[in-house]
Amino acid sequence: MRSVEQKRQGPVTGSDEDPRVTELRSAVARLRRRLAAHPGEFADRSIAEEELAALAAMVAAGAPEVPRLRRSLLLIAGAIGSVSALYPGLAEVRQAVDLFGGPVRGQG
Repeated sequence: MRSVEQKRQGPVTGSDEDPRVTELRSAVARLRRRLAAHPGEFADRSIAEEELAALAAMVAAGAPEVPRLRRSLLLIAGAIGSVSALYPGLAEVRQAVDLFGGPVRGQG
């Protein structure tokens, strides 16, 4: 029987990986697939692809640095934010980044 804490963290995978890293890895992979399948071209597509690749590399290496995550997220959002078909994937990545410390408060 699984404990309450295990239920909160999701399925037991047999590894001690941080569930936030797992969630971010999955969200980044989904957005990369959506971007690759998106037929339209837009000016900053290469920036989005490069930053998603950088995010994938960061999470592959373990717990990423939060400031670097936020910088990548801003670059990706700026690059694909106007492509409505990609917005759901972008929102998933944002939510996964927020797991590493929540949204920045008090600025704006």
